Amino acid sequence: MSSDHVRSTERPATGTGPATGDPAGESAETPFLELLARGASTAAYEQPVRLARAEGRPAEWIGALERARLLALRVRAELEGRRRREAELSALFETAHDLAGLRDLDAVLQAIVQRARSLLGTDVAYLTLNDPARGDTYMRVTEGSVAARFQQLRLGMGEGLGGLVAQTARPYVTDDYFKDARFQHTGTIDGGVRDEGLIAILGVPLMLGPHVIGVLFAADRRARIFEREQIALLGSFAALAAAAIDSANLLTETRSALADLERANEIIRDRSAVIERASDVHDRLAELVLRGGQVHDVAAAVSEVLDGTVDFTEATAAPADALEASRAEGHAVRHGQDWIAAVAAGGELLGALVLRGQPGLDPVDQRTLERAAMVTSLLLLARRSAAEAEQRVRGELLDDLLDARDRDPRLLRERAARLHADLDATHVVLAARLDAPATDAEQEAAARRRLWSAASHLAATRQGLAVARDGGTVLLLPLRRGDSATELARRTARHLGTGVNEAVTVGASAPVESLTTGSDTVTAAYDEARRCLEALRLLGRSGDGAAAQDFGFLGLLLAGDRDVAGFVDRTIGRVVAYDERRGTDLIRTLEAYFASGMSPARTKDELHVHVNTVAQRLERVGRLLGEDWQAPTRALEIQLALRLHRLSAPAAHD
Repeated sequence: MSSDHVRSTERPATGTGPATGDPAGESAETPFLELLARGASTAAYEQPVRLARAEGRPAEWIGALERARLLALRVRAELEGRRRREAELSALFETAHDLAGLRDLDAVLQAIVQRARSLLGTDVAYLTLNDPARGDTYMRVTEGSVAARFQQLRLGMGEGLGGLVAQTARPYVTDDYFKDARFQHTGTIDGGVRDEGLIAILGVPLMLGPHVIGVLFAADRRARIFEREQIALLGSFAALAAAAIDSANLLTETRSALADLERANEIIRDRSAVIERASDVHDRLAELVLRGGQVHDVAAAVSEVLDGTVDFTEATAAPADALEASRAEGHAVRHGQDWIAAVAAGGELLGALVLRGQPGLDPVDQRTLERAAMVTSLLLLARRSAAEAEQRVRGELLDDLLDARDRDPRLLRERAARLHADLDATHVVLAARLDAPATDAEQEAAARRRLWSAASHLAATRQGLAVARDGGTVLLLPLRRGDSATELARRTARHLGTGVNEAVTVGASAPVESLTTGSDTVTAAYDEARRCLEALRLLGRSGDGAAAQDFGFLGLLLAGDRDVAGFVDRTIGRVVAYDERRGTDLIRTLEAYFASGMSPARTKDELHVHVNTVAQRLERVGRLLGEDWQAPTRALEIQLALRLHRLSAPAAHD
């Protein structure tokens, strides 16, 4: 798009606006609404403000534009976040949709296991069911398994990790199966697990009421710690699997009753109508969730189906006894004139659905309320998991860049593109660390988690990456046009400090043009950022941000590439350029001036010129370098730059 076109669509008209001070009464939000409408990049939102400044618009109008820009960027970030959440939720709630329209139990169970493996990111997932007739349990569905003996395992009751889960009706996890003595090992089970190569295993019970009917597992072929949220998520999939089995049993019983009892035709017809209504609400809920609906939208949809008022409440606002009973039994329970259905994931209570003013509720409507509570819990978990999953993925990519694990530029760019990051853009590596001393290890760990969370949020909104590392947090942020590493470091220090309510010190690397050109490009930049961070802390500048160039000649020691030419250019580059353009001899005059102890009289003897000539040349130097060029600190840097300039180009001074 040409600059003329940008001006024609984004430049405010001339005149005087009644509210904003805009010259034609045009709202400050107009150019940003146009940018939102066409899906412009983040950088494009700077253009209306820059254009207004260039045209000399009033400060009130520029301030209004700045506020409108920030609001538009927040709206843009929210829209992008919703699109990401919709993509994450689609896979999760397809399972709920499959359950609502249950036709093939095996297909539903296979889908549950596949999606559980995908969302938890494990090597293998599988589901076992109890066999009451044979008194043991058997492998029903596997995903990712490669060992035939493992796929055909039958386990005695109480054996293996699954036996422990079935006995206690609680989830269990082991990060090293063969070293875990909490459950009974057998040669058959251990042989199958060894064939499959499994190390870390998580198992959660499939519950129908108070009874365990099977176990859902997720396992890895390497040591791994399963987080509480992952355990809760697998527990929700187990609830779906149990509900699918229960629904299949209900359908079987219904078909059997239709075949065997002529007298039950009327009842079955009514029941089918109610089931169809329940199926309809499940379809509606799945569609609503996939469109990005909220928890209260789910409650409103169930209210229409049950012809009553259903509200979602926080766990602390629901009747405690009824809520605990609902969670323990896995069913909605009656509480006075109301019904309470716990919204839970594993052992965590997330809230409750409350159906008000309907003391009489038939079993299928009760089941509809229960399944609505289950969908609500999946919605809450999915949103939490989506945010955490994105943070982990961004951290893993930055870890790989720092550790040089994957140096295929194409693969790195593809991974970054999925996170809306561009590895070919100019970036800055920033090392951030909290400065407030912690009273104990637990407080320190909590503070680091807050810092990582704030950094991850900043990275997501800036199309960057963040990861916790070396007791602090590392960020990789794109450098906007016209910005500098120093300004970015200082803004980041302020932003993170506000987010964690503590002083955060940030060291920045020099801008990195391409992150995939060398195997240690990001690592070297990170080392430079850490040196700047340590320099800030040693200088007592806690809570500040800086890059190597901010430390003068000390920056030569801090910079990873020892940028001598850059230091010389920043210090005396204007004088060198002036000599080259005009054919003057200001550099030689400076050398003689400092060699003569900054005495103009001795300098004129060294140069064999009149003292007035020396004065004129030094006056020109002052205009080029600034009035403070003879201050002790500046003079020291200028002398060092002169020496480096002479050493880097000796032939030019012979």
